[in-house]
Amino acid sequence: MDYLENRTYDEIEVGESASLSRILTNEDIQIFAIMSGDINPAHVDAEYAQSDMFRGIIGHGMWGGSLISTVLGTQLPGPGTIYLSQSLQFKKPVAIGDTLTATVTAKEKKPKNRILFSCLCTNQKKETVIEGEAEVIAPRKKIKRPKMVLPEIKLRRSYSLFNDYIAKAKTFKALRAAVIYPVHEKIILAVHDAEQAGFIKPVLIGPEDRIRQAAKKAKIDISAYQQIEVEHSFLAIEKAIQMARNEETDLIIRGAATREDLLPAIKDYKNGLLVDRVLSNITVMDVPTYPKALMLTDTLINVDPSIDEKRGIIQNAIDFARALGIEKPKVALIAGSDDITKEMQSTVDAAALCKMADRGQIKHAIIDGPLTFDNVISAEVARDKGISSPVIGDADIIVAPNLETGNILGKQLEYLAESRNASLVLGGKVPLLMSHINDIHLSTVSCALAILVVNMNR
Repeated sequence: MDYLENRTYDEIEVGESASLSRILTNEDIQIFAIMSGDINPAHVDAEYAQSDMFRGIIGHGMWGGSLISTVLGTQLPGPGTIYLSQSLQFKKPVAIGDTLTATVTAKEKKPKNRILFSCLCTNQKKETVIEGEAEVIAPRKKIKRPKMVLPEIKLRRSYSLFNDYIAKAKTFKALRAAVIYPVHEKIILAVHDAEQAGFIKPVLIGPEDRIRQAAKKAKIDISAYQQIEVEHSFLAIEKAIQMARNEETDLIIRGAATREDLLPAIKDYKNGLLVDRVLSNITVMDVPTYPKALMLTDTLINVDPSIDEKRGIIQNAIDFARALGIEKPKVALIAGSDDITKEMQSTVDAAALCKMADRGQIKHAIIDGPLTFDNVISAEVARDKGISSPVIGDADIIVAPNLETGNILGKQLEYLAESRNASLVLGGKVPLLMSHINDIHLSTVSCALAILVVNMNR
């Protein structure tokens, strides 16, 4: 085990020194900015820092100054040191990739345990970056403590991958949206947020008194929204589907109707939303550790799909990706093994689906499988296993072998990888926002995605 051990006032001799070296990274600058609130472009904007405007300005100097403080607090004198004052001059800029070495040297011992240190910070070219002095109160007692193991910091991108979709959706007209049984406060808030964003013109279907009560709790004025009075959720479901079939709405929002009540109604071949293809749910995920939006299907509708249903699920996802602007999406068919084996039906199905794609039964995509999830996400892992595929490390769409796998995977990414997820049900007369409204903003994103789908279909 590593320890921190100080040098007491009596032990320190004039001329004694200690040093610490660190390489400045972009992550260091971002973390320093987050902690200090310093968003001066000279410190956090690499492009600005290298411009003519920046010449002569000392960038990232405070980070170098913090290294001096670290040496004083952890090495010389070390634990128990009290920082009194410092006077530093910043001589040269510090750039990302520079190696800084901070050195403190005992210059003068004063009464009351005070020591004056000369401070020097140099870069990898031995050029002086910072110089000056610092005065501290050195500890009287000997201290030895185990070194603390600091937690790792993972930085999430400062922007949402949904922004481009939202911006594109704003170029189209709002959708007529049938909202089923909106009798809860959060549903009204989500509908209002999407309406204010210009994505929907809501039609509220349900008991008017309960809808008004929910709106009152939400403090939302719904007087401008069209309302259709029905007694209970079954009739609200029936009315919304009828509106879709009669082309009176462009989008259905589940509202407070239960999944168990809604699914059989929308999957009904005679009176539901089915047109000529299977219905399927697709989830668009903004995963912080993945470089682009990742789509996962099916997570909600088809429990144990047949190979023909899987073909429809995949084509739904491909058409959806094309609506988002991905001309030829890369589709990964995940399974529990990369090898095709009769003991695992998902691997056999994946191989057959790839052959279907080769023969034009699935169009406009690059498809490969079976692949395990780790191989899909990490090109390095796949390379170590000797697996080569055009979708590895660059997949746009992940197709789960069944609903259970897809739902678990989506929830894991949401709650363990901090993914933000928006989803739609595709393949019917109109898109359906089926997911539970637990994030108002993401429900608005789903409405933006629906606009892109509807306008591509038109």
